[in-house]
This record gives sequence, C-alpha cells and structure tokens, in this order.
Amino acid sequence: MVNCYKLEIQNYKSYPLNIEKMTNILIKDLIQQLKDIENADLWIDENFEKKLLQVDEQTAFERPIPDIHSVAEIISHLTEWRKEAFSRLKGNPRGLEMTDAANWRSNEDLKVKGWENLLKEFYTSQQQIISFLEEKDDDYLYSPYLFAQPSFPHNFQYLVTGLIHHDFYHLGQIGITIKFLKK
Repeated sequence: MVNCYKLEIQNYKSYPLNIEKMTNILIKDLIQQLKDIENADLWIDENFEKKLLQVDEQTAFERPIPDIHSVAEIISHLTEWRKEAFSRLKGNPRGLEMTDAANWRSNEDLKVKGWENLLKEFYTSQQQIISFLEEKDDDYLYSPYLFAQPSFPHNFQYLVTGLIHHDFYHLGQIGITIKFLKK
C-alpha cells in the first residue's frame, strides 16, 4: 500500500503545474462568492436577487412578528456592514460598532429613504467591494488589518470571509421574514 501511495505522488508530480492559473486563487474565489450570493444559481437555491424580488415597497417595512426584523431593516444592516467592511479593506480604522444606531435603523427612518433607494445602496455596496478586490491579490488578503483589536488580530481574508458569512446568515433571516409575511 505504501508503494502505491508513493507511485501516486510520483505520477502527480510528473504533471506540469500551471502556476499562472494558480495565482490569486483565493481572492478570485472570494470575489466569486460575493457575486454568487447576489444572483447566482446556488446549491441552496436562494440568493439576494431571488429573495428580494418577493418584496415590494409595502412589505419591505413590515415586521411579521414584533421581534423579527423587517426585510428593509436587514438590508439596511447588511449595507452598513458592507460599507464598514469596505472602509476597513481600504485600511481605515474601525468605524461602525455593534451598539451604533446605524447598525439597526428603525423602519420609520428607513421609510424616509424608501425601498428602491435601500436596494440601490445595498447592491452598490457589494459592487464597490468586488471592484476593490478585483484590483488586489492573494498577498493582500494575507495582510494584517492594522486596526484590529490587539486581543483579536486578523487579516483581510478573515474580514472578507466574515462578510460572506454575514450575508448568508441574513439571507436566511430574510427568507424567514418573507415566509411569515406570506402567512
């Protein structure tokens, strides 16, 4: 069995590796994930475009249950954190904090802005991050975020990966909100 394993490794090594194709694999993958959650045919059978087409100006601001956020509140929250992540990706100090009012704006405040404007800001915030990352490479992702708390140092890869996780979490939350709105 050991000889077979060695043979497989030897055969593997004999194939030429295309290093050019392997460069920046991580950043390309993260960019693709950011694009996919917006409007791709994902294995979870959901994306933001598909979910948000089920919402209109009236239902966007409705809370189906008092303790469940409206779709507009969730979209605003996601947009604020995307803006914050974009600022940090550009090397700026931390700005938005969990306790800030902008983290979860009220429906009353959001209605003034309007559903169409919220959607525009939401999609624009994602495109800004994608455009920025398209000019970077994997080395950038491995660079430390200099303004991280000393007790929790991290790099830009961690920041982008967290943003993707955050988007998926709230995509599910939007799905639950919409489900309750349809009852």
